Amino acid sequence: MSATTHAAALIIVMAAVTFLTRALPFFLFDRSGKSPRIILYLGRLLPSAIIAMLIVFCLRSESFSAGGQGIPALLSVGAVILLHLWKRSNLISIFGGTALYILLTRFVFPG
Repeated sequence: MSATTHAAALIIVMAAVTFLTRALPFFLFDRSGKSPRIILYLGRLLPSAIIAMLIVFCLRSESFSAGGQGIPALLSVGAVILLHLWKRSNLISIFGGTALYILLTRFVFPG
């Protein structure tokens, strides 16, 4: 298989998967306007679960025993939690925590 054929096949598969993920809800749910209970439950549960997974993912490689290297990460996690409790916005929480982490690691705790 040539590189051009391989790239074309990848693009076709990605386009088909993208189309199916966009069209599938219209085929699975009726048009009455009422969402199934499981979808409503997941809509309430998933944002917090995703933020928790992001926090665990970001903290997995931090060293908390090496002379204060984990302080910027812990302060940023605290900022994410406080911002989320205050504004209830995932984007503001994530961007605010990321900005604080970058500022702390560049200017306050340069390593």
